[in-house]
Amino acid sequence: MMEKLKTALLIGLVILSLVQSYLLVYSFPEIGATVRTEQEYISPEQMGDPLRIDEVLYPEDMVLHMGGDRHAVLYPETSYYIRIYDQITAGEYRNFQRIPYAMRDWDELRRNTQGVELRYGGAMPVALLQKTMQIDGDILFLNDAIDRIWLIRRNFPGRSAAEIYFFSADGETVYMAARSPLTADEISDLAGLGGYMPAYTHWRGDIYLPEEPIETVAYTFGYTTFSPQQMQRSLFFDPNKTRYIEDRSGQVIYTDGKRGLQLESGDTWMVFTDPVPMQDGADNLADNVLAAVQFVNQHGGWDSRYRFVPGAVSSDGRNIVFQQYYERYPLISGGVRYGQIRLLMQQGTAVVYERSLLNLGERQKDIAVRWLPGGERLRATLETFSRLREISAVFPAQYVTHAHRRPAACHGAGVGGAVHGRHGPVGGEGRDGCDRCCFGRWRRGNGRAALRGTSRGGRGECGKCVRRRSRRFGCRDAASGQRR
Repeated sequence: MMEKLKTALLIGLVILSLVQSYLLVYSFPEIGATVRTEQEYISPEQMGDPLRIDEVLYPEDMVLHMGGDRHAVLYPETSYYIRIYDQITAGEYRNFQRIPYAMRDWDELRRNTQGVELRYGGAMPVALLQKTMQIDGDILFLNDAIDRIWLIRRNFPGRSAAEIYFFSADGETVYMAARSPLTADEISDLAGLGGYMPAYTHWRGDIYLPEEPIETVAYTFGYTTFSPQQMQRSLFFDPNKTRYIEDRSGQVIYTDGKRGLQLESGDTWMVFTDPVPMQDGADNLADNVLAAVQFVNQHGGWDSRYRFVPGAVSSDGRNIVFQQYYERYPLISGGVRYGQIRLLMQQGTAVVYERSLLNLGERQKDIAVRWLPGGERLRATLETFSRLREISAVFPAQYVTHAHRRPAACHGAGVGGAVHGRHGPVGGEGRDGCDRCCFGRWRRGNGRAALRGTSRGGRGECGKCVRRRSRRFGCRDAASGQRR
């Protein structure tokens, strides 16, 4: 009897085991909704819109060569600039022939041929150019960096031909496309658009000066500011775990023990740090730029139009700067830190993130017409500059100052901020119509030294600036590419 009970129990256990095995194999566990508290997940707060990588990779300017030593310079967001850029980037460029820079007389071609020159203001990796146009070539070309692209109409006895050159940033190598997607007549038509623009004269190096004064406008804007709490929600995984620290100098720092958010310039400029261990291996500039754009997209977004500044990149490819634009000109920081987004990258990871907390509001009705100097007046001012040989670019810019006036009507936030049009060694006319060189894109020795031009308040001036203090010029630092 006992043996029968044992046998029945064993059979029951075997059947139960088979049933459990069947349920494990052929059934799915019920998945219930996971309840998350507000502290466990906080969506980053956006200060602006996300941008695609190609939206920040456009040229700094274009030079139209019309032959007969006649030139015109186009700046971003103008109708001709957009038209030419769209037509050039729609083409396909491949099968490049490598030639030495000294093989062509570029000065002669500049003076006597029609062409279009796209200038990036620094070394743009080909890997990034591929995000804006169809480019293919050998491994040497694809791993190189380009600082300008020149489309030329060459006239030969009985025929004309289109030639397209990509200039390596090393200054020694030029790549010529085997086939041009644009015909010689199309290049001639594009260059001919310069006849409708202000005329420029080649001065020295790659610098072009306007032959006549340039009309610009000084604007006044209201603005809003993003609060430290908004930035905490955007940058920290759990803002509720951050603590507030104020040092003896009055600097405000928010930290969660690893990351830090520091507020500067009267809480209008932020510096976020997220230190990571140093890793072996060199940084790839193209990868860092792609990661930087994605990081900004996820942590604040873009409050305006920006351009990647290849001239601001350090030799190790880690410093990434995006320059803000209003209409066609870059915004140069004056009495308030504004106009750039800066990141320090380490193999695709952002370890330092800097930007302004000010956001332009509506443009006010009070505007003023300003005339930027040109012709002999501008040339004479530059010729008296004490560091004449170190100037490497001249361009117009919007100079941003804090007006300290009545509260702005728009958004009911703060006082009006003034944005002034400028021009100089490199870019602008001052508020009071003086003749001052206050920023410098200068070269010294091998061009790596970072020199800074100055104005009142302890930054050195040229002799004429000291005597007259007139039009403000914004220049770009040759070593860092940063507009001061």
